[in-house]
Amino acid sequence: MLFLLSAAFAAVVAFASKIPLYRQWGQLAVIPYVVAAIFAVVLARVGRRRTVFAARCWLTALVVLGTVLVPMSCEVVWRFDVSPQALHVQPEVTVVERAAQQLAHGHDPYQARVVNGVLEGRVPGLPAYEAFFPYLPAMTIFGLPAAAGLPQKLGDARIYFVLVTLACVAVALALLRETEMNRRLRAAQVAVALPWAALAMATGGDDLPIVGLLLVGVVLTQRKRPGWAGVVFGVVSAMKFTAWPLALLALFAARDHGGTRRPLRMLSGMVIVAAPLVAIFFAWNPHTFVSNVVSFPLGLSGVASPAGSALPGHLFVSHFPALHHAFTLVAGLGGAAVLGLYLWRRPPHDMAKVCQVTGTTILVAILLAPATRIGYLLYPLNFFVWSWMLTPERSAEHSIDPVLATNS
Repeated sequence: MLFLLSAAFAAVVAFASKIPLYRQWGQLAVIPYVVAAIFAVVLARVGRRRTVFAARCWLTALVVLGTVLVPMSCEVVWRFDVSPQALHVQPEVTVVERAAQQLAHGHDPYQARVVNGVLEGRVPGLPAYEAFFPYLPAMTIFGLPAAAGLPQKLGDARIYFVLVTLACVAVALALLRETEMNRRLRAAQVAVALPWAALAMATGGDDLPIVGLLLVGVVLTQRKRPGWAGVVFGVVSAMKFTAWPLALLALFAARDHGGTRRPLRMLSGMVIVAAPLVAIFFAWNPHTFVSNVVSFPLGLSGVASPAGSALPGHLFVSHFPALHHAFTLVAGLGGAAVLGLYLWRRPPHDMAKVCQVTGTTILVAILLAPATRIGYLLYPLNFFVWSWMLTPERSAEHSIDPVLATNS
């Protein structure tokens, strides 16, 4: 059913999307999803008689090949061989590559800023919003291959987005040995095989490596390794603010092998990695740093962002622009107060609950944010699946009807 729905989604994107890059992905992905759905039906029937788990894993791998790796490879080639280039790459890729180029030449990757209503640092020939680098400094890592002088097609940042994502998901789920195999496979499918992941990876979405690294941190926390989990959370927190909610809430579940809470050990790992890196770039030019990573993503810079999906928060500030700043402040403070009260009364004690609370928090934030992408929904979606994956299965004795148990 999942692959069949994915095929339907790819078909709709192929014919109805207004973005050529997305249409091309849909045209390439629809057949792999249809074939996968057919084979999944066969496996479901065979699975009534014998185990087909290995075959399901291979099928998922082939889906990733057909809906992620092949479309991405085609788009990378077309980007440099077919004009115009913008039809074959998302702006995130070029923004990350340009920031890495600036850094490789000893310049601040944060160039854009608004002074007296005038945008400084605009890149000639590109939309105003592409002048901003709305990420934290470690995101430039993915653009360094392009800045290092590799052949153009090998320097495309989305290649490294995808490689890091696949590697992190594979390592994390391999480490989670105590979790039932079917749950791990489903988590892998949600993370890398279904359309919200496949479309983003093939076209250049930068959120998938964030999701992959967060999963590694979640698994290390679940395995009671708070120090290493803190290091991973520190790395990903130095890339994008969207990693912060889960990284910070994971402190509630930080425990060592003896079961003793170790939030300071995890926090130390985060701070040692993330704080110096962010501080260096903030000190380089505080005004420009804040303009890029705070004002622009929140829609407060005066430059329109493409992250403007028709969700409640965006619709509200679009109809009442005079209340933009006030709405952002009230929504932020109000949401923080509600979350703080909840955490005070019912603090999460394991990663399953942490993922659940974080997924709910981010879902509400996405709905209320003045400038957001509907694609950000992949965060709560993955977090809810991870919560289910990490929740211990009830033993058989607890699943028996209490009346029957009493009678027996």
